[in-house]
Amino acid sequence: MDEVKVGIVGLGNVGMGTLTILAENQEQIALKLGFRLRVTAVCSRSVESKKLPAALGPVFQTTDWREVVQHPDVQIVAELVGGTAVAAEILDAAIEHRKSVVTANKELMAASGPEIWDRAIRAGINLAMEASVCGGIPIHAVLREGISGDRVMAFYGILNGTCNYILTEMEKRDVSLEVVLKEAQRLGYAEADPSADVDGYDARSKLVLLAALAFGEKITPSDIFMEGIRRITEVDFRYARQLKHSIRLICGARRIPEGIILSVRPALIPASTILAGVQGAYNAVWVKGEYGEDTFYYGWGAGALPTGVAVVSDLMRVAREIRSGSPERVSPFAHERLGGNKPVPVTLQKRAYFLRFRVDDRPGIIAKLAGILASKKIGLEAVLQEPCDTKRDLPFVITVEETSEQSIREAVAEMSGLDFLNEAPLALPMETAL
Repeated sequence: MDEVKVGIVGLGNVGMGTLTILAENQEQIALKLGFRLRVTAVCSRSVESKKLPAALGPVFQTTDWREVVQHPDVQIVAELVGGTAVAAEILDAAIEHRKSVVTANKELMAASGPEIWDRAIRAGINLAMEASVCGGIPIHAVLREGISGDRVMAFYGILNGTCNYILTEMEKRDVSLEVVLKEAQRLGYAEADPSADVDGYDARSKLVLLAALAFGEKITPSDIFMEGIRRITEVDFRYARQLKHSIRLICGARRIPEGIILSVRPALIPASTILAGVQGAYNAVWVKGEYGEDTFYYGWGAGALPTGVAVVSDLMRVAREIRSGSPERVSPFAHERLGGNKPVPVTLQKRAYFLRFRVDDRPGIIAKLAGILASKKIGLEAVLQEPCDTKRDLPFVITVEETSEQSIREAVAEMSGLDFLNEAPLALPMETAL
């Protein structure tokens, strides 16, 4: 049986998971392809300490990624190192040597993916990136091919498993973000520096890629409004529960008459929705099409083996194309070329909002806040206040009727100067379109 030969650069969790699948599932892979995928070279800075699966047979091992890219017996390079510096060099070199590339690198592809794909086309090789978003959920394949005949009107996703784990544990156990974050770090869900996750950067990179696939526009990360979860407290979940809602970090994309609105932010979602039931480190994406209506995709968003499945599936797809010699390739961005239309400002979005305050209690507070809201033509919906033992640092919530993000920002800016507030009000949209 003939072979297509693969080089793996990066033997962290995903790299080792990929090797495990290629070794343990090689017979099924060969049955599906009609030929074998054979790992001929691997690279890691600590390659001597890695125990490769024996079923792989003899494999060239090196600490220098250039030796993998230049190896004469490597046809596909799998870049699994992450980051944007060395990873970019690996992809550039692979394309220069006319080696097809499989990558799990959301950060690099969000920053430079369309340009890398253009170079790949000119070199006559392929680029695949399924593992860059949602780990084991084949959401790229869904948007690129599975529902490509539809016109996506909106999608909402939980794209960061670390944040979802933190928020759902806070909700279940009524504990603070700081407590759960330390647990997540101990369990390996969160890094020692959790900024990429809790501040929204990781989710934003993923949203860039899904937005390109769904809408055919070249989006850069700075185009997207982003807010992390650091200000969410256990108190917010108690008030959300009274409103029959939950709180999740939502990556949202929606067509409106003016264009496409994109955002990464914590939001209240109805407890009755399927997204509210996504617990722990799972990811999920809900897509609304103009013709196909609603579809939903759920699974592990990370992990060595779920993400490894996505990498191996990409290797199989690229290997088929190498064997068939087809010059026609489906773009990893689902469109022959991406447009240059920027997202419209999130300030155009209209939603009901949840406003949480922490105040030193005194008479007239509600009247003062209501007056500011009225001056912005924002109508009150409800005022919620749990019993509290102290008048110092008293939390309470006001929900308001649908209004624009711009109006809410103006109201919050004016409220933030009030002397009875202990911090600026927390404003969260209430997503009712799910």
